[in-house]
Amino acid sequence: MSTLTIRLPDDTAERLKTLAKYRGLSVNKLMEELSVQAVASFDAENRFHALAATADADKALAVLDRLDRADQEG
Repeated sequence: MSTLTIRLPDDTAERLKTLAKYRGLSVNKLMEELSVQAVASFDAENRFHALAATADADKALAVLDRLDRADQEG
């Protein structure tokens, strides 16, 4: 496990302490959870961009057209 020192404005640090206490966590555990969420979001965004780069726009539009027709019929 790594140790990371970060500098935060005093008011931000106090708010994080309050949030951690409210959630029943240590500030360390809160920061770990927030970091995991940020990394997961970043990974999802990268996967989306990778998939979008290989997408076929005509096929996607055809699917949307079929959904529109089905919605209008139903």
